[in-house]
Formats: sequence, C-alpha cells, structure tokens
Amino acid sequence: MATLGADVEAGDAKPLSVAEGDTRPPFEVAFDGADDPLCPFNLTPWRKWLMVATLAVSCTCVTFTSSMTANTYPGLEAEFGIVEEVAILSISLFVMGLGIGPLFLGPLSEFIGRQKVLLYSFTIFFLFNLPVAFANHIALYHVFRFLTGFAGSSFLSVSGAAITDVFPNHKVGTPMMIFSGAPFLGPVIGPLVSGFIVQNQPDWHWVSYVQLIWAGVMTVALWVVVPEGYHPVVLARKAAALRKSTGDERYYAPIERTNRSFARAVATSCKTPFVLLATQPMVLFLDVWSAVVLGVMYLFFGGIPYVFRTQHGFDVQSTGMAFLGIGAGQVASSLTQPLFNRRYARKAAKLGGPPPPEDRLYAGKYGAVLCPLGVLLFGLTSFKSVHWIVPIIMTTLFGWGVGYSFSSVMTYLVDAYRPVAASVLASNSFVRSTFAAVFPLFGQQMYRRLGPVGGTCLLAGCLALCTPFPFIFARIGGRIRANSKFASPQ
Repeated sequence: MATLGADVEAGDAKPLSVAEGDTRPPFEVAFDGADDPLCPFNLTPWRKWLMVATLAVSCTCVTFTSSMTANTYPGLEAEFGIVEEVAILSISLFVMGLGIGPLFLGPLSEFIGRQKVLLYSFTIFFLFNLPVAFANHIALYHVFRFLTGFAGSSFLSVSGAAITDVFPNHKVGTPMMIFSGAPFLGPVIGPLVSGFIVQNQPDWHWVSYVQLIWAGVMTVALWVVVPEGYHPVVLARKAAALRKSTGDERYYAPIERTNRSFARAVATSCKTPFVLLATQPMVLFLDVWSAVVLGVMYLFFGGIPYVFRTQHGFDVQSTGMAFLGIGAGQVASSLTQPLFNRRYARKAAKLGGPPPPEDRLYAGKYGAVLCPLGVLLFGLTSFKSVHWIVPIIMTTLFGWGVGYSFSSVMTYLVDAYRPVAASVLASNSFVRSTFAAVFPLFGQQMYRRLGPVGGTCLLAGCLALCTPFPFIFARIGGRIRANSKFASPQ
C-alpha cells in the first residue's frame, strides 16, 4: 500500500509559519506561527483521536469486505451455477482492486486533499457494494467486487497520510500503531462473521447486507468526523478566504502556483514502483517476502475451513471461530511493538542520531521465524487425533509473525528509500495484492491433493525460503543502498 509513503511525506512536512526575516514572497500565504488555529496540528485532541478511531474502523470494514465471501462459496455456486474456482474470484478480484487503486488515489489526494478522496471514495465503496449484494449475474457480481476493492483502497493509501497530517512527528507513533493494525484485523473478522451468518441464515446474501449496514454507518461517520488536514490544501483555503475578505487577488498558496499535473503524477506513480522492483534487490526480495506472507494468509481463508471441516467436523460458524488464533497473534504483535520502539529509541540515544534503516528489520527477524514456524506447527497438529484447540494456538504464532513482518518491512522501506517512499510502498502493495489474489485460487486443489498436513507444510516451506531475507539485508543493506540512486543518503 502506498499508505506509509504518503504518511512520511506528509508527516515530515512542517506547517509553514511566518517568522522574522522570512524571505517568502509577500503575498504567499502561510500559517501564522505554531499557534495558528487553522494549522491541522492544532486540532483539539479529542477530534484527532475520534478521527483516528473512525479511519481505523473504516479500514477494518474495507478489509473485512475482502474476506467476507469465504463462507459464501456454496451459495454463489448454487445461485449462479458456477464452480468453486469462479466463486473464489470474489476474493481475488477485490484484492487486486486494493492493489491497483493506490497507484491512482494516492496522487489524487495531493491535488484535491485527503478529505475529499476519503469521503468520496468510501461513499462510492458503499454504493458499489449495492450491486454486489443484489447482483443477478456472476459477471456483475465480480465486476463490482473489483470496483469496491479499488474504491476502498484509498483507506490503505491515504488514511495513514491523513493521520500524520494532524499529528506532528514526535506524537504520531501511537496513533499510527493503532491504525496500522486495522487492515490486518479485517480479513480475520470476515470469515468469523460470515460463518455465523451463513450457519444461521439460509440466504447467503445476508453477508453482504450486514457489510452494507456497516459501510453505511461508517460513511455517515466519515462525513461528520474527518477534517481536511493536508497542509497545502488548508493553505489554499486560507488564501481563498483572504482574497474574498480583502478583495486582494494577489494572495495565494504555494500549491496554487505549482505546475504539476495529475496525469504526470499518476504516470510517475505507475512507473516508478516497477523501476524500483527491477533495479533495487532489497525492494524486490522484501516485497516478495511480504507478498508470500499475505498470500498464505489469504490462502488460509480456504485452507483453515478445509482442515477443520475434514479433520474435526466443524460446522460453518465454528470454522469461522478458528480464525481467532490469527487475530490473537496480530493483537499480540501490536501490543508488543512498543518494546521494539523503545529499543530503537535507546539505540538512537546511544548513537546521538537515528540508527541506520537496517535497524528497522530487527522485529522482522522474529516475524520471519514465527511465520513459517506457526504454519508448520499448524500443519503437524492437523490430525484428527490432536485436539482442535492445538492447531488454533499454532496459528497465533503465524498471526504474531505477520504483524512483525509487515511492520518491519514497511518502516524499513520508508526509511531506506525516503525520497521515493510513496512509490516504494506502492510497489509493495502491488506485489502483495497480486500474491494475495492468486494464492486462494489454487488453495483448495492443493489441500485436496496433498491433504491437510502436506498442504500446510508446503506453505511453511515457502515461508521458510524467505526467512533469511531480514537477516541478510540487516547485514548488507547499507552497502547496497550506498550504490542506489533511490535510497536515502547514508
């Protein structure tokens, strides 16, 4: 997701203030010092935190939508006369929309502001889910699954930027920690909620109806709660107000004098991520690592139900409960993240400045071990003779590793490639979404051919192949960056 790249660029920007000896042109509008009430940093704390909570829940709603169809395949197959592989496309197409959307919606937010992109895109997300809920043909259903993913992707590419617009750098850590866990809870909640609905309501459409109700509530909340915080756009509004109140048309904001075009910004947004993948080995291998992790997670939306239905006779709603292990692990990773933050702060104090970006991969080393270990132990305990709670506990290790892996990769890529942070994370988002879209398509066939144990252990082997990446790049990353024109200065 292009999220964190935009976050950093926005978060590093300081409000323009009028200072003695200012050399700016006389009619260029800036914030009137640090106490300017128009400066987004000066919003009241309760409004900032209400915005964080609303954006986080909305983001969870979007990613919940990605996986909620995992338990509706039989209903889709019966109503539309399709095979299971076509039903699985409901997840794959949505995830592809999530991956492609940030290439367009991220740059758009720098022209019209965060608020408009978030409000309008989520409203469209809500409206596009109506054809999904009431579709009378599988083609219509799938087309709008892709479009809803595309519209909802703004909450993976712009929401984080909106948060860093209102929190200064030294205060943004906690709200971003809270927000960053939201996208990973949604996919876990999806099968859990849909399992209860499908088990107790014969009409599978109710899964979409419940999602529509949630999305409708969040649409209203977003329009009420989310302010415009993008500093250049806020200054443009201030300049417009000054021109109106004074009648002097010479007042202007810097963004009004830029020669950037949206088409050029989108072209750069679409091209640069692939240039990075082709020329930067660290970007390529870390993107592949995070993509394999997310691909396995989405494959589990079919794998976990298969294991617990065939080995333990779970019904639909009980199978949904089996995803709680992954969710518990992700919560644990968020709660323990401050331990790594304190380690980083201690090292920064010792060095008298920020440690090298490679220090961000420290948590990733734990994630790279926990992910394959959790999947392997889940596979080795997927026998009928083993109590069902044991494999669920093993998935906790996987969820824990997922949290560490993603947080370390995202923060490392931003820190190491700060000049092109938005593009480097757009590359990550595209690769991850591609794997997450493709992996579920062969999951059921793999489990039927290899069995619960064999199929899961194969996935563990794929993850184990990626385990060395954070260890290798933590050691040699500095030398590789020294020869890169895209990387941050040493």
